[in-house]
Amino acid sequence: MKVPLSSLTFHPFANIDVRLPKEVPICLRNPRLSVAPLSGKDDPVLDLEAERQQFLDAMDKNGVTPLDRGRRDIGTPERSPVPLCPPADEASEVLLSLHKLVQVGEGFTVSKTPEYIEGTGCHVPSSYARRLHRGDFSIQAFIDLHGMNAEEAGTAVEIFLKDAVATGKRAVLIIHGRGLSSRDEPVLKNRVRARLTSRAWKKWLIAFSSAQSFDGGAGATYVLLRQHPYSGKSAKRTGN
Repeated sequence: MKVPLSSLTFHPFANIDVRLPKEVPICLRNPRLSVAPLSGKDDPVLDLEAERQQFLDAMDKNGVTPLDRGRRDIGTPERSPVPLCPPADEASEVLLSLHKLVQVGEGFTVSKTPEYIEGTGCHVPSSYARRLHRGDFSIQAFIDLHGMNAEEAGTAVEIFLKDAVATGKRAVLIIHGRGLSSRDEPVLKNRVRARLTSRAWKKWLIAFSSAQSFDGGAGATYVLLRQHPYSGKSAKRTGN
């Protein structure tokens, strides 16, 4: 038995006109939603025009006249005053440079100060001292003499240099301090220089120079040693 196709179709609004009343009941009506026609005084356009006229009348009473649109002069914009202090980023760079100078001596040329020392061994060009100070030779060992007296420092330097020669080290660093607390002159610094230029060590010396700022500056000395001692009869030393 076939079922008619129309009986299988759902029609939700088929009898809506029967179910709903023709008019909305009075109890469901909302009198607030009723829209009354605008009167003349309630017209927003008229209100704006009245306010504008009141404004113009008030300005006219105070002697204010409208500016001619065709002859407006906006004037020349004022330049902002030159800042008395450097910008924040520039000030930060200055402080950073000062910090590096004070803490590690970066930006400080040691070779242009009275504390700078250099010297060369027998028949060695002075350019070796400048190269040593410039950092052309890698430092292989160092010794720190802080806390020692002159005698202890002299002995320690002697042992350190002998060990460097025995182990084949060429470039070494001796940290002696600048001697600023000494009464007359830097004691340890002078003791190191005297040791390097002594008869016993001048045959092993190629060059020496004050260190760069990051290695101690004038408070430390680079030393460049020979692999074999110089054996010339006319061994002479040059130095500052």
